[in-house]
Amino acid sequence: MFPFKNNITLIRSSNRNLYLQLCDQMITFIKSGKLPPATKLPGSRKLAEDLSIHRKTVIAAYEELISQGWIETIPSRGTFVTSSLPLVIPKKIKQTPIASQKKKKSGFSFFSRPNLIRKSENILSDQVLRIGDGAPDHRLAPIEEIARIYRNVTKKSYHRDLLDYGSIYGNIELRKKLALYLNQTRGLHITSDNILITRGSQMGIYLAGQLLLPQKNKIIVGNTNYKTADDTFIEAGGILEQVSVDDNGLDTNQIERLCQGTSIRAVYVTSHHHHPTTVTLSAQRRMHLLQLAQQYNFAIIEDDYDYDFHYANAPILPLASNDINGNVVYIGGFTKMIAPAMRIGYLIAPKDFVDEAARLRAIIDRQGDTILEQVLAQMLTTGDVQRHINKVLRTYKNRRDLFCKLLEEKLGNYFSFDIPKGGMAIWVKLHKSYNWDIVCSEAKKHNLIITPDWRRYDNDNSGHNGIRLGFATLNKEEIYEAINRLILVFKIIETKQ
Repeated sequence: MFPFKNNITLIRSSNRNLYLQLCDQMITFIKSGKLPPATKLPGSRKLAEDLSIHRKTVIAAYEELISQGWIETIPSRGTFVTSSLPLVIPKKIKQTPIASQKKKKSGFSFFSRPNLIRKSENILSDQVLRIGDGAPDHRLAPIEEIARIYRNVTKKSYHRDLLDYGSIYGNIELRKKLALYLNQTRGLHITSDNILITRGSQMGIYLAGQLLLPQKNKIIVGNTNYKTADDTFIEAGGILEQVSVDDNGLDTNQIERLCQGTSIRAVYVTSHHHHPTTVTLSAQRRMHLLQLAQQYNFAIIEDDYDYDFHYANAPILPLASNDINGNVVYIGGFTKMIAPAMRIGYLIAPKDFVDEAARLRAIIDRQGDTILEQVLAQMLTTGDVQRHINKVLRTYKNRRDLFCKLLEEKLGNYFSFDIPKGGMAIWVKLHKSYNWDIVCSEAKKHNLIITPDWRRYDNDNSGHNGIRLGFATLNKEEIYEAINRLILVFKIIETKQ
C-alpha cells in the first residue's frame, strides 16, 4: 500500500485548512501516477491515526475528493481512486513538501524574446541610493488630492456604472476634459473622438507600432533612442532605420534622403526632450519633418513623455499642434506628470486611426481603470493637475541646478555634459579613459545603483560612452550623498589604474 504516513506533510500553522492540504497532496499523487486508478485507499480511522489528525479531517478530505471526482466509494468494498481516470506512469516521489514546490520550467515550448531581457537591481535597503534615467519622484505625488477625489467619486451612487464595462476608448468625461486641457496647453485642435485612453504612454507606442509596422515596414529612429520604443517597433515586425541626432534633434536631411530611396512608414521622435540626449528638435526641423510626412505619406509618432517639465522658457508646442494633414500620432501620459503608478496615458490621432487602435487595445486590455480615469477627469477640472505640475516644476528645476553644479564642480574631470533645458535627466558622457562597467560595479559596492545598463543608450554601437543620470527622484540631501559616493568611486578607480 502507498506509504501515506511518510509522504504527506501537513502544516498546522498554514492558513489553508488541514483537510484541504490533505486533498491537495492526494490529488498530486493521483495526477503523478503515484496513486493509480482503482487504488484502494485506507479507511478514515487508519489514515487519521497514521497522520495524527482527527478522523473528521480525513472524512472531510475524502468528501471533497469525491465531489471533485478524484476518488469514489464502492459499498461494502471501501474507498478507491476513481477507476475511470487515465493511467499515468509514476515518477519518483519527491520528499519536498508540496507547499514549498515551485514551478521553474515549463512543460511546453513557447517563443522567447531574449532581446527584451533587462537587468534589474532589486536591492531593498535604506542605505542604497539609485540614480535612474529620468523618472518623477513619486514621493511628491498629490496623494491627498487623489484620495479625496477618489472617495468622492466612489461615494456617489451615480458613479456605480463605473464598475461596469465601459467604452473601449476610455472614460468619456476624461476624454472630454483631456481634449480641452490639451487644446489649451499644447495648442492642439482635437475633440474627444481623437483620443484613446491607454495605460501609460508605452501602450500607445505599442498600439501605434502594431498598426503601422507589420510586414517589415520601416520606421526611422535616432541613432540614440528610447530603447523600449526600439524593442516595441521590432516586436511589431518593423525595421529600424537610424539617423543622426545632434544639438538640434533628429537630422531631417538624412530623413529626406532615406525617403527618396526607400519606403518609410513612420518616424518616431521625442521632439521636446529627445530620449536619451535631452536635446530639443529645432523649429526648422519640426517644419521640415511635417513637410516630409505630407510629401511621403508617413506617420510621425510623437512621444511627448515629459512636455510640462521645461525650465528655460515656456514649453515648445508639439508637432501635433501644427499637424493639418493628419500625419501625427501624439502620445503622452500622466506617469511622468504625477507618478509611475498613475497608469493613464493617451493616444491622439485622426479618428479612423483611433478607432482601429481602440479595437486592437480591446483584445489585450478590454478597458482601463474607469474609476481612476474619472478621478483624473475631476483633477483636471479642479486644476489639481496643473497646480501639481507648477509645484514639482520648481522642485525639479532646483534639483537639476544643484545636481549639475555639483557634477561640474566635483566630477568635471570625468564627465562632459550640457545643462538640459527640461526633463528629469542629464545626458552625460564619461571620458573615454573610463569604463561604465567598472564605474557601475564600484558604485554598487558603495550602495549607489546606476540604472539602467549603459548599453541601452548605445543603439548604434558607436561607443559614445553616454548615459542618462536622473536627478528628479533625488532630494537635496540625496543629491549631495550621491555625488559624494561618486567622488569616492572615482578615487578608488584611479588608485587601481
